Order: sequence, then structure tokens, then C-alpha cells
Amino acid sequence: MADRMVAVLSGGLSHEREVSIRSGRRLSAALRSVGVTVEEWDADASLLTRLRDHRPDAVVVALHGGEGENGSVQAILEMLGVPYVGTDSRACRRAWDKPTAKAELARAGLTTPEWVVLPHATFRELGAKPVLDAMVSTLGLPMMLKPDQGGSALGAQVVRDAAELPPAMVGCLAYGDTVLAEQFISGVEVAVTVIDGPDGPTALPAVEIVPETGVYDYTARYTAGLTDFHSPARLDAASAKAVGELAVAAHRLLGLRDVSRTDAVVAEDGTVYFLEVNVSPGLTETSLLPMAVEAAGQSLGEIYAGLIERAVAR
Repeated sequence: MADRMVAVLSGGLSHEREVSIRSGRRLSAALRSVGVTVEEWDADASLLTRLRDHRPDAVVVALHGGEGENGSVQAILEMLGVPYVGTDSRACRRAWDKPTAKAELARAGLTTPEWVVLPHATFRELGAKPVLDAMVSTLGLPMMLKPDQGGSALGAQVVRDAAELPPAMVGCLAYGDTVLAEQFISGVEVAVTVIDGPDGPTALPAVEIVPETGVYDYTARYTAGLTDFHSPARLDAASAKAVGELAVAAHRLLGLRDVSRTDAVVAEDGTVYFLEVNVSPGLTETSLLPMAVEAAGQSLGEIYAGLIERAVAR
């Protein structure tokens, strides 16, 4: 690994730029600690020139949101023939669109909260009030609103009263043109990291998420002290096994590669609900993947160094 030069891509121009920079810095430090030569590159207009003129042995995509997760940057790397850690461009696109991922996994028999997907134009053309009334009648309250694409819970809100729905919808649509509305499932919220290895994908211990406000939104995710984490999650053996199996199933069914993180809820009756999957999990000081790695007794740098070797060998 000491003979290789690895570029960690972070930054970019999405709403999640600052979080991505923090992830890139932490990952770069972890890789250097195990002897990997690393350069940190911003995903900007100079990227293609740098890839051609200073071709790295491999790239690790530490971008969050936008081009870093919707398959665009991955498609560029594929066209240039540059090995990279992470899911390929087509599967990224499938996972990036939350309703598409939910529909594929529901067809495969996985349990996910009931949902509806509505573009902004629907409210304008058919009238906001009757559409909102129909949403409440169909999904009930409380209800989770989130943009159909995007990460870091930007725009995501829990609506507990019908009067809260119009302003919550406006806030959600500020981050995209289409809203995904789901039944809100009460229970133990967990995140499960999946890592590809020689014997296939393996789930790391689940991380339990307990936000101070009850909602794991952007502020709760990235402000130290606003959320309590338990790693491994405080689940019985059967539930711990079930969430691990769900995450591995999502990883396989969506065609994900190298690393992913599945968010899920274990309801009071023990049912495990798939919420969404992330192909470029955060690596900041408050992010969930590093907590899972630590709970598994492993090293972030060693895991990613192994993934880099797999990428180069592909």
C-alpha cells in the first residue's frame, strides 16, 4: 500500500459539502495511519484534469449528496478507467432515488413503511389542501416527510399534527422537487454498515440512534451532544440478527459494492422496517460507520485499505 497513491474525493458542490470535507479529512488520516499515501482532492472543475495528469492508483469517494452519490462521479471514474472504492454508477443511481430503492426492496419481500411520492407540480396543479388531506387520510399521522433524493436528513421532518403539514412540506421541497411521504414508524432506530469482504458482504454491529429531540435530523446528526448512540445497539439477539440480515439483503438486492449503510427501525412488535440506504456513508466524528467499525473491534484505516486493494484488483 505504501507504493500506491490514493486520492480521497471530498467536498463537491452539494448541500453536504462541509460534511463531506470532514469525512474526507478523517478518512485520509485513518489511511495514512496504516501507511497509505493519500492526497485529498476536491470534486471541482479541475477533477478531470487531475485524474488524467496525476492518475491515482485508486480513488475513494467520500462525497455526500449530489454527484457523489447519484452515480455521476462514479461514471466519470469508470469512463477514465480509474479504480475506485464504492458502488458502481448504475447501482448508485438506483439507491440514490429513495422511492426506487424502497420499491425494489418491497418487491423482494423486505418490509418498508407505506409511502407516497408527489412532485411539487402536483400540489400546484391539483391544489395543496386536497392533496395534503389525501396524504393524511392514506398514511395517517405522524408522518415522515423527506426529499426523494439526498442525504444527511436535509429537509426531513416528522409531522405529528395536520396543521404542521403545509410548512413542513415547504421545508422539504426546499431541497428537491419531489417529496417522499412515509408512515412514521415508532421504535428503535438503527444504522447498519455493510462491508464487502472475501466471503461476501458482512454486517457490522448495528448502531442505535437516540436523538435528544426525537428526530435524527441534520442538526442532530452533526452537532456533538444532541444525539446519544449505542454501539452495538441495545437489541435482543433476534432483532440484532434481523437488522444485520436486512442490511445485507438491501446491499445485495440493490447491487451495492464495497460499503453501504442501511437505516432501519425495529418496531415495538419486533418488525424491522427498511428506511433507506447510503452508498457513501459519513465518516465524521459523529458519523455512524466509524462507530460500527469500533464496535466490531476493527480499524477504519485497515478496512478502507482492504477495500482499496479490492478496487485495484477488479
